Amino acid sequence: MSLTGLFEGADGITLAASGLACSDRCLPLLGSDEELLRPLWAALAEDADWAAALDKARGAVGSAVPGEDEAVTLARRMLLEAPGDRDVAALRAWAESCSTDSLRVHLLLDPTAHLESGELRRQTTTLDLLTHRGPQGLRPALDLTVEGRRILRAALSRRARTHS
Repeated sequence: MSLTGLFEGADGITLAASGLACSDRCLPLLGSDEELLRPLWAALAEDADWAAALDKARGAVGSAVPGEDEAVTLARRMLLEAPGDRDVAALRAWAESCSTDSLRVHLLLDPTAHLESGELRRQTTTLDLLTHRGPQGLRPALDLTVEGRRILRAALSRRARTHS
């Protein structure tokens, strides 16, 4: 099934986890603690207070800085635009926006599109996992996200070496 089709049929937890996964995979761009979004994952798993965990994460990443790299701006925006409540329509719009922004980030870091195709695969797998397993799909989705974050961190390292 296409990414668009997966978004259309997704429930609130799937959409929230999808947007969160995209944000989490791009976290290395912000130089943030890799555990920063862990409370949001826990809030989804425990059906706990999403808004409080989100406010704390937003505070940690701060606001956009004039002249910052486009990829950094997109990574920051994903988290800053997350809906505070878990309204399905708002989550769908956010998850779709995060998907687009995350794919753009990966393309900016690797114009050959290898990173982008890997990100698309991770997004599709995440949505598929959560659609079929519900909350039990959160752990494998988080594992996939950690792998994607590691790949992005390696790409950033390569980029820094070639630009220095």
